[in-house]
Amino acid sequence: MTALAQASSPLLRLRRQHPYKLLMAGMVILYAVISHTMLGAEDMGPVQLRIDLSPLLRIPPVLQAHIAGAVLSFIIGSVLLLGLKGNGLHRALGYSWVGAMTVTAVSSFWLTGLNGDSYSVIHLLSGWTLIVLPMGLAAARRRNIAAHRKVMTGLFMGGLMIAGLFSFLPGRLMWHLFFTA
Repeated sequence: MTALAQASSPLLRLRRQHPYKLLMAGMVILYAVISHTMLGAEDMGPVQLRIDLSPLLRIPPVLQAHIAGAVLSFIIGSVLLLGLKGNGLHRALGYSWVGAMTVTAVSSFWLTGLNGDSYSVIHLLSGWTLIVLPMGLAAARRRNIAAHRKVMTGLFMGGLMIAGLFSFLPGRLMWHLFFTA
């Protein structure tokens, strides 16, 4: 084995065993760079953590449903990813997660604003979610656990983590709920 292969083997092992952890780390770094650039361009001052949920009361019901579905999907999905697999609790939570993801994806089609009043790339992700969710369920019912794991983990990472990170960019609603400058 060459010195380069030996030096990179822990990274290769991590990439093989936990590819989504590397993707998530990359997305967090990208988010931090974009946020820092946006905040620096607007000269907003220091950013402080605060929680102000009052804007949730002033938004349209479809956006409230979208946020509730996304938050519920994130909580349930985190429990599913960290918990035991294949038992009755996993199955019940899994169906709840599929329902919450469906609410999140469907409600997004009534939300615009990232691209003015037209759809954005995020809406492609919502359409993809509605196509792939039944595929993940079908894989579980056929006992194809590898395909089920791949589909559902991919939806969690892409549909919730990546899209969710970008909903926390400075100036967006989620940013205003938790941060101030």
